Amino acid sequence: MGVSTDGRWRAGYRVTVGPLIELTATDPAPGPTAYSVFFIGNATMLVRYAGFTILTDPTFVHRHEKVSLGYGMSTTRLTDPALDIADLPPVDLVLLSHFHGDHFDQVAQRDLDRSLPVVTTPQARDQLVELGFSQAVGIRTWESATVAKGGRRLRITACPGRHGPGVTDLVLPDVMGSVLEAEDGPAPRVYISGDTLVYEDLAEIPRRYPELDVGVFHLGGTRVLGILVTMDAAQGVEAVRMINPRTAIPVHYDDYDVFTSTLQEFLDAAEAAGLSARVRPLQRGEAHTF
Repeated sequence: MGVSTDGRWRAGYRVTVGPLIELTATDPAPGPTAYSVFFIGNATMLVRYAGFTILTDPTFVHRHEKVSLGYGMSTTRLTDPALDIADLPPVDLVLLSHFHGDHFDQVAQRDLDRSLPVVTTPQARDQLVELGFSQAVGIRTWESATVAKGGRRLRITACPGRHGPGVTDLVLPDVMGSVLEAEDGPAPRVYISGDTLVYEDLAEIPRRYPELDVGVFHLGGTRVLGILVTMDAAQGVEAVRMINPRTAIPVHYDDYDVFTSTLQEFLDAAEAAGLSARVRPLQRGEAHTF
């Protein structure tokens, strides 16, 4: 299997089209099975899952730098990421909920290896291909991409997501949640919400996945022109209750100046709802092993 000149990123993936979108790697068998979420900042995480290393929603700009939200709008970062791209371990793929500057910023566009597979929405796939990310794969709601490596197979299934209320969603990027599960044996199941509001289609997720081990929820009460476009504390609690994971990890709540709903507000609301025992907040640079 090929490796890029800097030795950090893995290449050699191919895409096959069938009942599922399949990404196949010719790696040797991966190391011991491990499951963890390492919080880098905003919605950026390193997820260790059954021998795979997944980078989610990569944003690596630093404090006081701006990223684009489209239509001439921008947001300023208020924090520093726990890691820079140069500090990352070898990554197998990127999981991208949607194409917004606070989820795939200018640093990611410039410094990530363009041969790295990216699993995302069809809309974001087209934008990434234009930027030279030739291995981007787009999946629609309830479609799956399968990544195979050394005899192990990881399935990523796109779940419903809506970035804004009513007609505002038409001018915002398409967004997807996702569920990670192993195809080759028992393993925990992980749900990642993406930048969604609570709406009726989310109820289908627990019907299809009644036993989720970990749920990662994008919160923050993001407002664009005064309109709520990500879950605030109340919606976050409603989503945790609806999706019903054993452990709920809040992310995406204080890194940019468009956020209006704090982590503490969510923790207080979860406590009032009797859900605090299952909530696991992470500091940037902290990992949760499951």
